[in-house]
Formats: sequence, structure tokens, C-alpha cells
Amino acid sequence: MLEERLKSVIRNIPDFPQPGIVFKDITPILKDQQLCGEIVDQLVERLQGIEIDAIAGVESRGFLFGMLLANRLDVPFIPIRKQGKLPFKTISESYKLEYGQATIEVHEDAFAAGSKVLIHDDLLATGGTVVAASKLLEKLGADIVGYAFIISLDFLQSEGRLTRFSDRVISLARFDS
Repeated sequence: MLEERLKSVIRNIPDFPQPGIVFKDITPILKDQQLCGEIVDQLVERLQGIEIDAIAGVESRGFLFGMLLANRLDVPFIPIRKQGKLPFKTISESYKLEYGQATIEVHEDAFAAGSKVLIHDDLLATGGTVVAASKLLEKLGADIVGYAFIISLDFLQSEGRLTRFSDRVISLARFDS
């Protein structure tokens, strides 16, 4: 089963990026082209029946599979980037981190108002970044139709933070601790 394969490949990096955090490292997945293909296949299968006009990927690991998923679904890809990284006119959303504040941006012409957008990132942890991405896209008139993650840290109980935007949350590997 895909979930067990993912869990066996994902590395735990203790005390990264700061003491007390156990970072889930997906880079070993990228060495296995077959596994990468299975991830995209599984996401596509689980998204069947959902009308999607675009995939938004959150910088930077959300770009890896977000672009592949958008390509497979034959829809545009929307990059959500850290402040100051996009060259054209942008809108922004700031949010709190455990250790400060961050701001993300999207081009103001990234999609048409009313577009049905799926947000992808590699990991759902506290949900702060994805909630900020949802607010950011809604400023431009997006209809958030769901979320797709490779990993969910279920012990942080953050999935509930997303339901005000969409109740469709897909995670391929769930960690309870």
C-alpha cells in the first residue's frame, strides 16, 4: 500500500529547523521515479469527480508534486511564493509562525475570479501556511475546492482549520505521532 511505502521512505530529522521539531523529509521520495508516479496517480484517483480549474502549490515543496498534478489534470499551476519572489504585481497574506511571522504572495492575475482551485503542499502540520494560502486565493475570488497533501501530521489536529474553506482534505500518509 502506498501509505506504508511513503512512511518507510520519509526521513525523520530531529531538531530541524529548530530544537524539539522532528522534520519529515520527503527528499528520499524524489530518488524513486516509480514512487513519484504512484503519488501523482493516487492523488488523481482521489480527486476524481471534483471540478478543478487550477492547482495552487505552496513554496517550495508544494511545487514538486503540484506542478506534476496540474500537468496530469491538464489545468494551470499557480505558484504561491514567499514575499518578494514573484516578479509581477502581487497580493499578499501574512500569518504567524511559531517563531515569528511570514508573508506569502501570488500574482494578481494568476487565475480568473470564480476559479475552482485545489491547494497542494507536501505537508499539513499546524495548517498556518495553508490557511494563509486559502485566504490569499479567496482575495482574488477563488473557490477553494480542496487540499491535497503527501503527509499529514494528524497529532497536530490542524485539518479542522481548513474546513471553513473546504471539507475535502486528501493526505496520502498520516502520522499519529
